[in-house]
Formats: sequence, structure tokens, C-alpha cells
Amino acid sequence: MQKFNAILEIIGVNPFVFVPIKILDEIFSVAGKDKGKIPVCGTVNGRKYTQTLIKYSGEWRLYINTTMLRDSPKKIGESIEVEIEFDPKDRTIQSHFKLTKALEENKEAQKIFDGLSPSKQKEIVRYISFLKSDESIARNVEKAIGFLLGKNRFIGRDKPL
Repeated sequence: MQKFNAILEIIGVNPFVFVPIKILDEIFSVAGKDKGKIPVCGTVNGRKYTQTLIKYSGEWRLYINTTMLRDSPKKIGESIEVEIEFDPKDRTIQSHFKLTKALEENKEAQKIFDGLSPSKQKEIVRYISFLKSDESIARNVEKAIGFLLGKNRFIGRDKPL
């Protein structure tokens, strides 16, 4: 685990910190790559997080959301303490069995789902997977199928493609 202090900055509405080059190089070495999204974990001001390092506009950034740092958009310009390391854990989210079954039963929706980008598929799967009650899951699976068939909005979108 590497530790550093950084000034919280913002791009658009997204608070972030730059990770020092020396630490980035170590993370790249352990991860075995220096491109794409790199899963990391650690602490911000002592609070644990799981996040992804992302390169944007030629710079690697660790985005600091409100789960990691309460009221982070209001703390721009403050110095924060960050611990960071490569996180090798599998982050694959399994599709809820009710969504899988509904897609199997509706070939048209399945075909549209299969044609979505992996990130859009993951967005649908993640949304349903994190729901708690059976009623909420059933209601949202129905909405997801309707969305795929162009009948309604879902996850803040009008159309799946």
C-alpha cells in the first residue's frame, strides 16, 4: 500500500486527485498494464474504498466520490491523505437469475441486450443486482425488458442503443 497527500481537484462535476508518477509506475508494474481501467483500493482520510484509476485527457486520475469522501465536491482545494494499491480481486457482477430468466424467455430482448456495449450491459446487470427486495427486483426486471424493447425508460435512458 502506497501513501500520499494530494490536493482535491475537480473536472466538470467530478472531484479527483492526481496519483504521483512513482506510485503509478508501481501500480502499473503490479497490474501488468498501464492502459485501460486499473482497479485499485485503499483509503481516503482513513476511509476504505474500491475504485478504478482512469486516464483522462492524458492524465491518470483517481476520482474521489462522496462514498470515499463525504461532501467531496465541497472540499475542492483541500489536502487529503490517500492510500492506494492495485486491487486484483474479480469485480465481475453476476446477472440476477430473474434477469437471466426474463432474457431467456424474450428472445428479442435477449438479442438487443447481446448487441449492447459491455458497459451498457453491465449498467443494467449492476442496477438489478444491487436491488434488495424481491418486489423491486421483479418490477425492475420487467422495466429492463420493456426498455430493451423500446417501450419505456430505464436507468435514466430513453433507448438502449
